[in-house]
Amino acid sequence: MTDLTAFVDGIVHEPTQTEGRGLDLTVTEVYEVAEPGRVDFGGGELEAADLEPHDRQYRNEGDDYQWWHLDAGQYLLEYNESLAAPEDVVATVQTRDAVRARGAFHPTLELSELDRVPLSVGGAGIRLKENARVSTVTGVERS
Repeated sequence: MTDLTAFVDGIVHEPTQTEGRGLDLTVTEVYEVAEPGRVDFGGGELEAADLEPHDRQYRNEGDDYQWWHLDAGQYLLEYNESLAAPEDVVATVQTRDAVRARGAFHPTLELSELDRVPLSVGGAGIRLKENARVSTVTGVERS
């Protein structure tokens, strides 16, 4: 199996993040789309959406990390990690099973860089703790 740690920088805790079937990615920020972006045919009118960090709160006094309380809806996740691979390397990123089992997911993506990823949250919502493992890099290959 490919050593995925060779392709990822910013790993929070390698033994935990590599104990499963790939390398888990952790969340550093959750954003809401505050104002829409624009996409046109030719690209001359592309405009980024305005994003706002979602509020977080401590679950218990004395906690070191805060939680995001996400209602049903769409969000953008930002990872602690980044890809540190040559340009011709593509990583496959999937929603971590623990997140999907709790009613949230993102599309499976093939990426050459770890940009923000859309997260869909259903039902009653989900609680995510800072640095939670939310996605898994399941493999890398040359494009």
